[in-house]
Amino acid sequence: MKTKTMTAGAVRLIAALAAAGTISIAAAAPAAAQQQQPPKPAAGTPAPVILVIDRNAILRASKVGQSIVKQVNGYTAAAEKEFKGQADSLRSQERQLQQQIAILAPDVKAKKIKAFQAQQTAFQEKVQTRQAQIQGGVMQARQQVEKALGPILQGILRERHANLLFDRNAIVLGTVNVDITGVAVQRLDQKMPYVKVNLVNPPPGALQQQ
Repeated sequence: MKTKTMTAGAVRLIAALAAAGTISIAAAAPAAAQQQQPPKPAAGTPAPVILVIDRNAILRASKVGQSIVKQVNGYTAAAEKEFKGQADSLRSQERQLQQQIAILAPDVKAKKIKAFQAQQTAFQEKVQTRQAQIQGGVMQARQQVEKALGPILQGILRERHANLLFDRNAIVLGTVNVDITGVAVQRLDQKMPYVKVNLVNPPPGALQQQ
């Protein structure tokens, strides 16, 4: 009999904490780079004033982002502790069943295997549910951070008279420092140093879209 027991380690979650601001990110068109003389802006159209932000670095460096990571680590450790006993019990039952299979009558063997697999499936579902709840909590917390971050970015754009915001990953080469990540982190720390990560079920289909 070949079984696959899901241990408590299956609940480890690497949270994707890349926060996206509410300002749309423009993508540079490759065709434009091939033109020797880019077309001039139409009359009345303001010249582009570009700022750059590293969205991945914002939550990595900000207090609120670090608080999310800390809470996720806490939930993961608690889940491992909670599920360890049942995982160990399933492994023990599996070893005993493998030793008994050779001497059991076919009908008894089938019943025991079916009962064990039912326990195994129930445990796997419990672990997967907890993992989904942690991910759902991260998604919910990130939405709150994005809601707070949007006005911050808009404010910086107004202060610097900029009209375009690019993600650093979209920049191939630049000759001036127009990165506002540090300023955004400072203001986010002041506005939202902490957000609670709750265990919640994610919306249907949300995890598949990530």
